Amino acid sequence: MDEQRCTLPPPLKTEEDYIPYPSVHEVLGRTGPLPLILLPQFGGYWIEGTNHDLGSSSTAEEPPPCPASQVKLETNSIAKIYRKHFLGKEHFNYYSVDSALGHLVFSVKYDVIGDQEHLRLLLRFKTYHDVIPISCLTEFPNVVQMAKLVSEEVNVDRFYPVLYPKASRLIVTFDEHVISNNFKFGVIYQKFAQTSEEELFGNNEESPAFVEFLEFLGEKIELHDFKGFRGGLDVAHGQTGIESVYHNFHNKEIMFHVSTKLPYTEGDSQQLQRKRHIGNDIVAIVFQEENTPFVPDMIASNFLHAYVVVQVENACTDNVLYKVSVTARDDVPFFGPALPDPAVFKKSPEFHEFLLTKLINAEYSCYKAEKFAKLEERTRSALLETLYEELHMNSQSMMGLGGDDDKLENGGGGGSGFFESFKRVIRNRSQSMDAMGLSNKKPHTVSTSHSGSFTHNPPDTPKTPGIVTLMICLDSGRWNRWGSPQVTSLIIPGKSPTRKKSGPFSSRRSSAGFFFFFFLNLSSAGTPHKRDSFTYSGVWLEDGPGTTSQSSSHGETEQTFHLPRTYLLY
Repeated sequence: MDEQRCTLPPPLKTEEDYIPYPSVHEVLGRTGPLPLILLPQFGGYWIEGTNHDLGSSSTAEEPPPCPASQVKLETNSIAKIYRKHFLGKEHFNYYSVDSALGHLVFSVKYDVIGDQEHLRLLLRFKTYHDVIPISCLTEFPNVVQMAKLVSEEVNVDRFYPVLYPKASRLIVTFDEHVISNNFKFGVIYQKFAQTSEEELFGNNEESPAFVEFLEFLGEKIELHDFKGFRGGLDVAHGQTGIESVYHNFHNKEIMFHVSTKLPYTEGDSQQLQRKRHIGNDIVAIVFQEENTPFVPDMIASNFLHAYVVVQVENACTDNVLYKVSVTARDDVPFFGPALPDPAVFKKSPEFHEFLLTKLINAEYSCYKAEKFAKLEERTRSALLETLYEELHMNSQSMMGLGGDDDKLENGGGGGSGFFESFKRVIRNRSQSMDAMGLSNKKPHTVSTSHSGSFTHNPPDTPKTPGIVTLMICLDSGRWNRWGSPQVTSLIIPGKSPTRKKSGPFSSRRSSAGFFFFFFLNLSSAGTPHKRDSFTYSGVWLEDGPGTTSQSSSHGETEQTFHLPRTYLLY
């Protein structure tokens, strides 16, 4: 019974359960120095950087140096794995559908790290990446088993190989859709004793200290005909102001929505023109010229999740200091670079680097909050479905299948259905060529035997131009990195050749051995000569004259083609 016991989650807290924080008006009545940020009465935010005491006056002249060595932009490392390890290198892509997980796209690559062989696996539904030493495996896994090594949640019968030559371009675009080089941040000017949204957005004048800070942030630009990232501002008709602040930071374009530079509307206490832009930002800077706490819930917004509050001291002098505090909603993970203790910076290029890095990392971290994570999950699911459909459709097109002939998706039709469809496509193509006078009078059929042999035909055997032949071969478990493939049989997709036996993996001769060989010989106006052929990131298996062989079995004519150039597609 004790094993079946579980800990129940605590009940949801109500406002009565919280110990309220003091209100901003209560704090303003106290003697200073006051904190830069004050938590809302019922919480919901965390704060970083609460100590701004420099101690003695001698220390105040030289604040702690900015930790430039620890300043690092946080990026989505998973999104760049395909470009770094797979793109332009020999690898295999597969796709399938899981009844519970949805669409799956799987990339597999043989890798050598040091002197050890590895399998590099990248599975997309939730994106999982793993590097598995081959020496840890008792048997070489097939593709389904590889996917289960990455995630045990996978429950599919088979994966289908991607045959589309431009598949890598589609996949890398999907993987990197989360990477952005454009950012927009709000900049809010808070004067002394301003404690409401209306007061913050109602500021029209820019003090010398605020102007100095804006010049420190970036370059003042004219919006009319501006060619860089505009961050939603109007660069044609001037409806969002005349000028703004912009900066290019390590090839990332940043547009600042400065509250005092956005249009001011007389008689509008809410200043919706200003809030429309800043309220739709995710991260904002709050600039304080005097000691007045900022409360994160002063501004009502569904999007603003993090604030970097900067308070100036010794403005417009040779010893300008900036105190910094950071606050974000509870479901926003902590983001670097970490503020020093005390969180006081001297105006310098190092602090500029630190501040912009903190802003960008804040936005990346906010994407992990519940609201944005759900939105990202829906977006990713829709894009993954689109990627799956593109890969499936183009792979089918490469095999001459499509429409009613499509039998691969979800395993529909079984292996025999696919093979019958394939034979029908070839037969129809041959008949259409007969009608045009472009093919031989002798019909061609595709072998369904398991001989898989290649023999030479008589030299006078005519060759049919434009024929596309697809051979699905099972190797002996060793291919180009161990030697040339040994074609042992023709396998019907969906019929796993795996043999049941003990061990974590049933056989080295598994569905990992499915390789699709695509032969294409073109000879018509505007196309390559007979010695030219379709190519795609593979290895030559043979380079010789085209040959065919014929045999008869059970009353059927069997013909195997050996065309001049053969490439392994993946």
